[in-house]
Amino acid sequence: MIDDIENLPPLRDIINNYKVRAKKSLGQNFLLDLNLTAKIANIAGDLTNLNIIEIGAGPGGLSRAILLNGAKKLYAVEKDSRCIKALTDLKQVSNGKMAIIEGDALKLDLNKIVPTPKAIIANLPYNIATVLLLKWLKRVSEFEHMTLMFQKEVALRICAKPNSKAYGRLSVMAQWLCDVKLVFDIPAEAFTPPPKVTSSVVHLSPKENIVDNQINFEKMEKLLATAFGQRRKMLRKSLKPLFLDKTESILKQVGIKPTSRAEDLSVGDYVRLCNLE
Repeated sequence: MIDDIENLPPLRDIINNYKVRAKKSLGQNFLLDLNLTAKIANIAGDLTNLNIIEIGAGPGGLSRAILLNGAKKLYAVEKDSRCIKALTDLKQVSNGKMAIIEGDALKLDLNKIVPTPKAIIANLPYNIATVLLLKWLKRVSEFEHMTLMFQKEVALRICAKPNSKAYGRLSVMAQWLCDVKLVFDIPAEAFTPPPKVTSSVVHLSPKENIVDNQINFEKMEKLLATAFGQRRKMLRKSLKPLFLDKTESILKQVGIKPTSRAEDLSVGDYVRLCNLE
């Protein structure tokens, strides 16, 4: 199988043959450097026993790397019919290890489609990357890990620490549920067409003993939206819509100064507030 994949035409030829020009409306920027796609797949570690989900497979550059890295099976999700045709050649030499799923990743319930154990490796379309991440975080215990490419600004927000400008709702949600690591950057010129921003690869590993809890997830989202919605205000004022006249006493109860601001709190601080009955 590996020899067959390596003997496929170069990705630029695939793009030309199938007339797959990247569409801005779909957030498409194709990564054609197979050394970089291999590097991304390698970050995910041993894929031998994993069913891998790839979102926005495009002409199949990262798809090739995932298969070459020994994935048990690759489920390539793509909504662009032009790319579906381009991916078919790769599927034919995958020895049954690749499935192509045509559809919108925002609407698909991949947990029902893809069997466990599963992981996600994807160069995410910029325009839906954050929404997809939050969707997966809601059911994070169903994934072994996620290796995802974002525009660098979003990657920095995911990995940001308290008391930094990038620290916010996304930082807390991701770090509450996962160990996160910004692995490496990819310059704009590595893509076709080159975006106006640098991209970054982030690896997210669900924390042990995480139990998906819809109620707590929604509580945390509401808490963070309230706190960071007025991030320059002291928490005794910004959290008043949630805790009313008990705000100061509740903050003191969990060891948080009422004069603190949203960006001052650690992930643990927010977890304690969220866990209050």
